[in-house]
Amino acid sequence: MHSLATAAPVPTALAQVDREKIYQWINELSSPETRENALLELSKKRESVPDLAPMLWHSFGTIAALLQEIVNIYPSINPPTLTAHQSNRVCNALALLQCVASHPETRSAFLAAHIPLFLYPFLHTVSKTRPFEYLRLTSLGVIGALVKTDEQEVINFLLTTEIIPLCLRIMESGSELSKTVCAFQRRFYILLALGLFMVLGSFSVSLQAS
Repeated sequence: MHSLATAAPVPTALAQVDREKIYQWINELSSPETRENALLELSKKRESVPDLAPMLWHSFGTIAALLQEIVNIYPSINPPTLTAHQSNRVCNALALLQCVASHPETRSAFLAAHIPLFLYPFLHTVSKTRPFEYLRLTSLGVIGALVKTDEQEVINFLLTTEIIPLCLRIMESGSELSKTVCAFQRRFYILLALGLFMVLGSFSVSLQAS
């Protein structure tokens, strides 16, 4: 990772957004004193900045700062004491990670760093209060950004994790969140089918070998 100060000039893809402000907010993520506002501003601009994901990934200390926001919430999920303010803040960090997960230039590195695993404790929560619903929904958005690609690399990674039973449990919870999960369940079922195919294929090979 390199400093923003040495980054190569990026073509101006924005008309309304001041790129200097984007650079400033990214740099401010490294400081706990300025991070909350920077998270808010960047999360609002993520749809308007096509190259925000590489900017985040290649700036010094930024991904570590986003992961710190996630880890800081762990004590508030068990016992479930998460407040609306805490939920909003960490969800802004998750929104930026979703940006990184969905970008073709950063997706492979995102997976190689096993960053989705940091989100799984959020998917294990069962509280139906709004802060937790919002937390699970935004976490699923990061996973959904990966699943949408249908890339073998993504499928192979997810099949080695506990995402399938986690999603099935959420979909069976009967909450409003499970209805939202249905928005990408077609791709999830494809992933599930591939997982079962791989398991059955391995089982068949083991039977033949015995």
